[in-house]
Amino acid sequence: MKIAVLPGDGIGPEVTAQAVKVLRALARDGLALEMEEAPIGGAGYDAAGDPLPEATLRLAQAADAVLLGAVGGPKYDTLARPLRPEQGLLRIRKELNLFANLRPARLYPELAEASTLRPEVVSGLDLMIVRELTGDLYFGEPRGIHLNAAGEREAYNTMRYAESEIRRVAHIGFQIAMKRGKKLCSVEKANVLETSELWREVVIEVAREYPEVALSHMYVDNAAMQLVRNPKQFDVILTGNIFGDILSDEASMLTGSIGMLGSASLDAASKGMYEPIHGSAPDIAGQDKANPLATILSAAMMLRYTFSHDEAANRIEAGVSKVLAKGLRTGDIVTPGCTLLGCAAMGDAVVAAL
Repeated sequence: MKIAVLPGDGIGPEVTAQAVKVLRALARDGLALEMEEAPIGGAGYDAAGDPLPEATLRLAQAADAVLLGAVGGPKYDTLARPLRPEQGLLRIRKELNLFANLRPARLYPELAEASTLRPEVVSGLDLMIVRELTGDLYFGEPRGIHLNAAGEREAYNTMRYAESEIRRVAHIGFQIAMKRGKKLCSVEKANVLETSELWREVVIEVAREYPEVALSHMYVDNAAMQLVRNPKQFDVILTGNIFGDILSDEASMLTGSIGMLGSASLDAASKGMYEPIHGSAPDIAGQDKANPLATILSAAMMLRYTFSHDEAANRIEAGVSKVLAKGLRTGDIVTPGCTLLGCAAMGDAVVAAL
């Protein structure tokens, strides 16, 4: 199994190193892995003047899966937009045609007290957000900033979806729902947006192919409220790019920390890029404070969704559960009575728990 490892910026190299450590431990037990690193984001710009160097893209294209850390940092904020780290992330998603983003939000019982919501509201939470990843406002054209007729600056972006883009991610959503609780809630804003009107129509059409899945619809503003009010009502949430970006970050806090959630971005053949949903956190970079569990759990998702190694994925997830059950915590999830660990020590603890 060929894996391209792209550590990126900020805490990216720290958390990625721990996931690699876990994968190497599994390799010593017989899992056939081949890993190669390359720069992306700000590190790509520093190395080659491009947030997605050509060599990095070639490596990612040749690999079976990509393990990514995080990109971005204040030192790159003054660069022209095409050279900023985030553009490397958007481009690699586009180049690899990774159109379906899977973001699970699962609350480990040991972290119920770390959530900002009452334990009775979030205990037992286990939902999956399926986010379309290559369309919508982030990629729609035309876009730009110009002077309007009144002589003032005016910015514009285009929200745009083709029927085929909606249909293919809807199939992913329904297929995942079939493997879970057979409930899917499609989230959009069909009362005011034509793109959402089309989204709803196509999702309803696709739903006819999955009669066992109970389909519901919800406007995005209501969905944001319901995630806080009664998050356990959801099983699979299917939504567009910008709505999914926002809702998945909201859902992450229900689990105690954004540092606990991994993600998968898949193409039509289940080749994927796997990454934690948190950012590069430059304020704690290099201090051994980062939580590597989201990246480690992303590696488990990689073994499950791209390589169909459920046993190895289960071992990683069980290892994380054991670590939490022992009261071992990084700073973002620590509560009274627990043991505070650094990033590397948490990685070591998961390896020991395997």
